[in-house]
Amino acid sequence: MKRKRNSLGKRIRPTFFVFCEGESEEAYVKFLRSKFRLPIEVCPSVTGLSINQASINKFKKSKSTHAKDKDYLMYDLDRDDVIIRLQKIKGATIILSNPCLELWYLLHYINQKTEITSSQCLKALIRHLPEYKKGEICGNLQDILNSKQEFAVKRAKALPLHLNPSSDMHILLADLESASK
Repeated sequence: MKRKRNSLGKRIRPTFFVFCEGESEEAYVKFLRSKFRLPIEVCPSVTGLSINQASINKFKKSKSTHAKDKDYLMYDLDRDDVIIRLQKIKGATIILSNPCLELWYLLHYINQKTEITSSQCLKALIRHLPEYKKGEICGNLQDILNSKQEFAVKRAKALPLHLNPSSDMHILLADLESASK
């Protein structure tokens, strides 16, 4: 007599909705999507700095969603009002880089512990990666982001939360790594 095969069911992977403000963030999220091969929906500049719960709901209304989906708000902390606005949005994980996303890239090269402006951060990054252009991830940067990620994560975790310099990017990476297993 044949044994009946029981289906284990389909495992649903959550979609990661990443709302961000600029071209650099969008390029990095697209890089992560190709690296982890997960359903990551990048939502660049949907409302810019005027993002709120209603604009997120409106964006997601046109998408296929599931209860396991996760929302992330990836913004630069170069303005004081950004964090206040983002904290009003319920159920989303806030990923901030102070002063800008390029600090996260810079942490792959050096241990930046002193306060830095966005322009200084960009200049320091260009010293290590002369071909860097804002909003693009070139081949050399991809290699560094892959090969030195653990150094950047360790350095970012050692920085004080939301002060200059700081980056929460390791939170998003941990969630993506966990989902890809």
